[in-house]
Amino acid sequence: MYTENRKWKTKNFQLLLRRFMQLLEQIFSLLLQPRKVVITTHQKPDGDAMGSSLGLYHFLIQFGHSVTVISPTNWASFLNWMPGTKQVLDYERQTEEADKAIDGADWIFCLDFNTLNRTKRMEQKLENATAQRILIDHHQEPQTEKFAYGVSDTTKSSTCEMVYDFIEDSGYDDKINMEIAECLYAGVMTDTGSFRFPATSANVHRMVANLKDKGLKQGPVHEALYDNFMENRFRFLGNVLLNRMEIFYEYNTALIAIPQADLIKYNIKTGDTEGLVNYPLSIQGIKLAAIIIDRGEERKISFRSKGGFDVNTFARTYFNGGGHFNAAGGQSKESLDEVVALFSKAMTENKNQLSNYQF
Repeated sequence: MYTENRKWKTKNFQLLLRRFMQLLEQIFSLLLQPRKVVITTHQKPDGDAMGSSLGLYHFLIQFGHSVTVISPTNWASFLNWMPGTKQVLDYERQTEEADKAIDGADWIFCLDFNTLNRTKRMEQKLENATAQRILIDHHQEPQTEKFAYGVSDTTKSSTCEMVYDFIEDSGYDDKINMEIAECLYAGVMTDTGSFRFPATSANVHRMVANLKDKGLKQGPVHEALYDNFMENRFRFLGNVLLNRMEIFYEYNTALIAIPQADLIKYNIKTGDTEGLVNYPLSIQGIKLAAIIIDRGEERKISFRSKGGFDVNTFARTYFNGGGHFNAAGGQSKESLDEVVALFSKAMTENKNQLSNYQF
């Protein structure tokens, strides 16, 4: 029954997409006509968000388009190796320049997010923009009425895979250069957990094989992403795993709650907590892992699950969030203690699903 409900929801969302958004293929014939283009993504962009944005950037500039990439906020320093990051505007620091680009744009590509509120302070600017908004995303329940063109496919591993499909389907595979290959590989690799998550389809491996045929060297990309941290991050991880992780075996659940004082003590920067929520899933029997981080102005929450527990619904129901079936996030303005208490309540209310561990 649970699987049937998921199929029903997927079918109905595809009908909704066709009702509101025109097919992405309809802009293929327009690629040869130079336009002013803005590419943007969600706040605190990860490897997939930045990789898809820059991969599309390096593709579009080959047609003579004037392209500006805008991030709603800053991003992790371990993404700075990506070709083109020096040209990316940080909306919070370069608001005037970014607003000018949005005001003058013909197209605004919205990558790796499905609702405008995931762009933080940019939301209203994007809402009021006269440009046509184009969605490329793989999260559930997109805000379809806000986009003129687009594709939303929750079966895809990453937005980078979808940008690759966009390039392939447009008939311009020959324009995939090393800049594009490195950016797209970085995003698909990080969003699939180095190709171990269920969304890693045969098409993902075909994509990587094609990028390899074009000369991609994946070793330097892995090193830039995973071998590029400071000592303080590892001491922070040790403290978190020793002192901030709690295991609830009766619920097959692990919770990490990090106070703001820890972030200050270890001088934690944007990106330093990336992937931390995945650590408890390595513990035998753990089905649900959650991390709550007190960032001062709000509490950020990430969820990961194995098998049949839907953290997208869990995040939407309790934490004003959402995402994918096995990976989602949320946020709260309540105190860390209050959010932890809410998580405990939510965990208890979902005991039947969590305690019945099934893959």
